[in-house]
Amino acid sequence: MHLADTLAAGDGLCNPEIASRILHAAPGAIETLATLGVRFDRTPAGTLRLGLEAAHGRRRIVHAGGDGSGQEIMRALVEAVRSAPSIVVVEGVEARRLAVKQNAVRGVWASCSMGSVFFGSRRVVLATGGIGGLFFDTTNPLGSCGQGLALAARAGAALADLEFIQFHPTALDGPDRPMQLISEAVRGEGAEIVDETGQRFLEGLQGAELAPRDVVARAVWKHLSKGHRVFLDARDKPGTTFPRQFPTIAAACHDVGIDPAHDLIPIRPAQHYHMGGVAVDGAGRTSVKGLWACGEVASTGLHGANRLASNSLTEAVVFARWVAESVAGTPARRTKPVFARDYPSPDPISVRPLLSGALGIVRNGECLKATARALLPLAEANDAASDPASVGLMITIAALSREESRGAHYRADFPHHEAVARRFELTLVDALAAARELAQVPSLEEAR
Repeated sequence: MHLADTLAAGDGLCNPEIASRILHAAPGAIETLATLGVRFDRTPAGTLRLGLEAAHGRRRIVHAGGDGSGQEIMRALVEAVRSAPSIVVVEGVEARRLAVKQNAVRGVWASCSMGSVFFGSRRVVLATGGIGGLFFDTTNPLGSCGQGLALAARAGAALADLEFIQFHPTALDGPDRPMQLISEAVRGEGAEIVDETGQRFLEGLQGAELAPRDVVARAVWKHLSKGHRVFLDARDKPGTTFPRQFPTIAAACHDVGIDPAHDLIPIRPAQHYHMGGVAVDGAGRTSVKGLWACGEVASTGLHGANRLASNSLTEAVVFARWVAESVAGTPARRTKPVFARDYPSPDPISVRPLLSGALGIVRNGECLKATARALLPLAEANDAASDPASVGLMITIAALSREESRGAHYRADFPHHEAVARRFELTLVDALAAARELAQVPSLEEAR
């Protein structure tokens, strides 16, 4: 049933073989995490406590610390890494470029407080996370601006499914950025989405509050665009048990004067996850020799057009083992030292308004074309905006290429769903060429 739910959410673009392998490996991955010290929530009988989230046919979500699963997993893994004598942790260093010769990795140019440094290696793994920092409204750390995608793209790697960006329908609508995620598990425990009149407006959707994320996010966005305010009503369910079940969310609400057991929680959609990424095979290998990718930065084929809730942690943990086994099975070779090079630190401030306007929940071709033209000179410049702009440009060109609506990608000018699902791969060279073809048509201001 988990596989069926995953394929349904992916809207025709999942790789069924990869999805089946990952999901069958999930129980073993949970056992491994528990062995490493992750304290999962359990029932009084000692069995794993299972939660329900959107588009899942039954309770199967494992949590740790209520709504603090990520923090608890990181705590245990950091402790395990620091206690392993074979692992050297280098902190305060940011990767800037991959050194590549004849389509094979030779090392990493990086930057630290003392200047530039080069790490020679013919085996490099990207595990850099997502792209949320490229958007105004996001649940991601603002430093997550797609740098892993930029590293891979500038090295010549193919990227896939870039147009599929998941917007979580229930982020806390307040002044803070990043925005506090109001987990789907809250709706799984009975919370309802209502407007300022107290009326539910999702009852006509199959699954209502627990419909797939793209469906709920579009419905909330449309209601907001009509001038309504939207809230999560958790007063009855979970009610007074909210602080115990969701301590992190409860604390964030209390910080802005909201008591979820007595008050409505104001919400709006926010960028949450990128289904697209560096195209990899079943061992995490990219199209560049010696380069692997794992986690959100990778496009494995599991998520398709719309990720099923909580499948991302499953994918990251399972694929991490497969990547490690592949890397360990690849002979290490010495690399020649090279001079360090200076590259600017990426800054998405000039890119953020462009992507927030064009690559949101609802898109249209003219705005995408104008955005590609606006991003082109930024991507071609050698400054702080060039890496975020290059990533944004590739996503924009991918969104332009998909002239249909599927999963998290909704085109107002192409609202239909093609009968045949197709995956698109893209290189930075091809994206730049496509943008240059658009360069002679009206500017972004004229298109708006």
